[in-house]
Amino acid sequence: MELKVFRSRPGMPGSRYDSFEIDPVPGMTVLAGLFKAQEKDDTLAFRYSCRGAVCGTCAMLINKVPRLACRTQLQALLEGKAPVQLSPYPALEVTVPWDAGKEVLIEPLPHLPVIRDLIVDMSLFFEYYRLIEPVFSPAGPGPERERLMSPAAVKELVPYTNCILCGACFGACPVNARNPHYLGPAALAALYRFCIDPREAGGTSRLRRADTPDGWWGCEFHTNCRRVCPKGVPPNIAIGRARKELKATGRSAGEMGGGR
Repeated sequence: MELKVFRSRPGMPGSRYDSFEIDPVPGMTVLAGLFKAQEKDDTLAFRYSCRGAVCGTCAMLINKVPRLACRTQLQALLEGKAPVQLSPYPALEVTVPWDAGKEVLIEPLPHLPVIRDLIVDMSLFFEYYRLIEPVFSPAGPGPERERLMSPAAVKELVPYTNCILCGACFGACPVNARNPHYLGPAALAALYRFCIDPREAGGTSRLRRADTPDGWWGCEFHTNCRRVCPKGVPPNIAIGRARKELKATGRSAGEMGGGR
């Protein structure tokens, strides 16, 4: 089989795709395949860290779907056993010859500037994450031991605390493709997580931080974000509930066309 890998770096006239022939073994991941390719060309650049789907570092576009390279099996891709149906957007269009039965197409995460090969500049992604102030502000004085939560509250919070900030949802979002000012699924899901935390002083008043056309109201509910999330975080549900809460408290800036 072959890995068909996007290549780009400063000083290179345009971009290109290089093919690397590798001999896959059972259980080999895309990341392991990239290491094999790097043995043939040590200039190949990509990010990785934990290799266990915990750090989120190795998110990239694999067979036109944002995925973690460290958990995506090569054989499953070749056999068509890992399909993910996404709402279309330009980054999903196949613009190079590609045989899905013999090749795995590997490209950088969409909507973010390419630094080199498969490495993208995540600055914008983290700028929007910092904008929602993902810092816990406890309500009331500190307890002697710990702040308790009910099992129901824990159950509601857990899906959103699982986010590993890999950026796969950002790369899969058609709105982020068109609107570089849209905060994106990860930031909005994180904001909702703090809004519903019973230990948080701000509570649902924090919803106003994204009450803009580029915040809660920018989402079009394509649900690509949820389909590609390696941890099952549902930003679409968070956004829908946030909108409902804002509507219940009166007309919002998003509905009135206010800016961020």
